[in-house]
Amino acid sequence: MVGGCVRDALLGLDYREFDLEAFRLTPDRLESVLRGLELPVDQVGRAFSVARLRGLPIDIALPRRERKVGKRHRDFVVDADPEMSVEAAAERRDFTINAISYDPLTDRLDDPLNGRADLERRRLRHASHRFGEDPLRVLRGMQFIARLALEPDQETEVLCSRIDWSDLSAERVFDEWRKMLLYGLEIGRGLRFLETVGWLRAYPELEALIGCEQDPEWHPEGDVWVHTGHVLDAFARERLEDEDEDLVVGLACLCHDLGKPATTRFVDGRLRSRGHEAAGERPTRTFLARLTKRSRLVDDVVRLVVDHLKPRQLHRGRAGDAAVRRLANRVRRIDRLVRVARADAQGRPPLGPVDCPECDWLLARAEALRIRDRAPEPVVRGRDLIARGFAPGPAIGEFVDRCYQAQLDGAFEGRTAGLRFLDSLLRRRAAPERAPGSSGRAEP
Repeated sequence: MVGGCVRDALLGLDYREFDLEAFRLTPDRLESVLRGLELPVDQVGRAFSVARLRGLPIDIALPRRERKVGKRHRDFVVDADPEMSVEAAAERRDFTINAISYDPLTDRLDDPLNGRADLERRRLRHASHRFGEDPLRVLRGMQFIARLALEPDQETEVLCSRIDWSDLSAERVFDEWRKMLLYGLEIGRGLRFLETVGWLRAYPELEALIGCEQDPEWHPEGDVWVHTGHVLDAFARERLEDEDEDLVVGLACLCHDLGKPATTRFVDGRLRSRGHEAAGERPTRTFLARLTKRSRLVDDVVRLVVDHLKPRQLHRGRAGDAAVRRLANRVRRIDRLVRVARADAQGRPPLGPVDCPECDWLLARAEALRIRDRAPEPVVRGRDLIARGFAPGPAIGEFVDRCYQAQLDGAFEGRTAGLRFLDSLLRRRAAPERAPGSSGRAEP
């Protein structure tokens, strides 16, 4: 057993995956053994260097040598080497804390790179001089620092600062950011590591937050970059352990103030960032475009960024149900927005724990209106117009939208009342227009 399962077991943490390394077996022999288990096996990599048991969180790898044949991270030739020593195999790994192995047959722990001592000291140190062969390891360092509250070794920081990120694919990059947001305990640490090693230059939208000052009365913690780290730490303390929901909210917390660098000004002697919520849409989309092509995810995040101050604004303005319905229509999930607003409020130390009355108020209103986790469903739909003799066309969309806007305003509730409202619209449409001053009677 190697890698994360051994590391997490030593830390007393639960682990989700098993990585096994099989020594002194040829590829053909390993394949024969796995087939004998009568389990479906997915073959991964060249020369059958890694096998994955389908439907199980188990990867089985052979010790292998990799020869770099080009400048890109994929330019490797991989050769299985069954006779490789445990020490040589450990040097292929990224960090010393992931190079510890455990042999269950002999109850022996192998730790040739002193990873256990690094683990006890909470230190992140690269495994060998081969670390820089895969640039993704810098981002792996980011998420390990966040997940395990580690301090990076100075030599490792220097090495990371010399590694180029330009050849990394978006899919691999996104997976490391995803892991940090879903499993990180101190996400601010991971962000500060990226700053230290110079990798924020790959994300200019985040880099612009450094030095963007805020009103010290409202934000005593410092600039927008510092605030963002605290917001993400607050988010991490309140995760739901629902990966889809936590990913949307985590990304929104990361991006919520990206509009501040473009909008921060001195107004009447105080720093203000008026309109930064709407201004955050463009940098949020640009930043996320480097990470993922999942357009629905990006749209969900942008909705939360653009409206992340609305809970406070509606609460202060004593807004009615119509405003809450309209907000739910824009953001789709009030419960997500409340999570972002709550983390934003908590991300301002040294103020200490901060109540968020606007969050509690908005969530209660959404619960009462049955729109806590969904947008209001349109009561009147196109099929209702077709049933009343309309042919498919723009007119149907116009009437459906008019009914929906009235529904959001509280003009009616429920399907029966909605259809009555539709029929009244249609009657007014069908009524003959009268000339000004006319009695409406036909001329003799």
